[in-house]
Amino acid sequence: MQLPESFFKQRRLETLVENQTSYTLENAALHVFETHKQAEHVLLQFDNPVLASMLKGKKIMHLKDHRSFDFLPGESLILPSDELMCIDFPEARENSPTRCLAMAISDDLIKEVITFMNDKMPKCDQREWSFLDYNFHFTNDIGIHQILQRLLFLFTEAHPSKDYFVNNMLKELIIRIMQTNSNKIYTEKTMDSSKDGRLSYIIEYIRKNLEKSISVMELSKKAYMSESNFHRVFKNELGMSPVDFINNERIKLASSLLQDPNLKIKEVFMRCGFENRSYFNRLFKRIKNVSPREYQKKIFK
Repeated sequence: MQLPESFFKQRRLETLVENQTSYTLENAALHVFETHKQAEHVLLQFDNPVLASMLKGKKIMHLKDHRSFDFLPGESLILPSDELMCIDFPEARENSPTRCLAMAISDDLIKEVITFMNDKMPKCDQREWSFLDYNFHFTNDIGIHQILQRLLFLFTEAHPSKDYFVNNMLKELIIRIMQTNSNKIYTEKTMDSSKDGRLSYIIEYIRKNLEKSISVMELSKKAYMSESNFHRVFKNELGMSPVDFINNERIKLASSLLQDPNLKIKEVFMRCGFENRSYFNRLFKRIKNVSPREYQKKIFK
């Protein structure tokens, strides 16, 4: 993400560690923090839930659950109200500062969006959406990246209607983050389908049958739902269609299989449920930004 020219014209450098430039609107405040020298154990805390997103450089985050991790550009972190962050800046330099945005969002707006999602975008099995009450660290997808880039521009722009513009962008951002979190839970955790309901069962079924032809009609029948309702509920909760989810899982499996030097590409795409190589190549490149052959070369060079 790039900071707009207006930011550099307006901001003042008053300290070399976590120099703060802030913009406050009706339902959110955006802060850009810049650090120009190495530092350790810098403390930071906000009254409202915060989205932190790295723009440049590297931080090491230490959170109250004793978890520490590298925080890098292209990544974001959701923190609940009053969460105390302890931050190290191992690589910050005067000519190469670390930059991070932190956006505090009002509880009222979050509650409004959650109410909307429960009303218009219900989860499967009557479970309700609720805001994240723990630290959620994730890589920005293209949708979230573009919203954050737009918000950087809107907050720094001198426009009479920017409160309205920002509120609309924040609502979309909250929905996308909630869906990203739901997707990550379903994707990364091994689930007991007897405990976690129909959608968990369907996702486990997809994973175990990637080599087979899987249709949305078949999945909807297994979920005891109409095809249209299944498609809607799946997309509402995971932020992508069932077909896109199946394709992502197949490419994830293909990425793993391509690391086996004894497997040919034909064997890989067939074991992942693809019927022809050209479609497999196109989809792999769209998701991984390289062809299967190029991916394999990088692994074995």
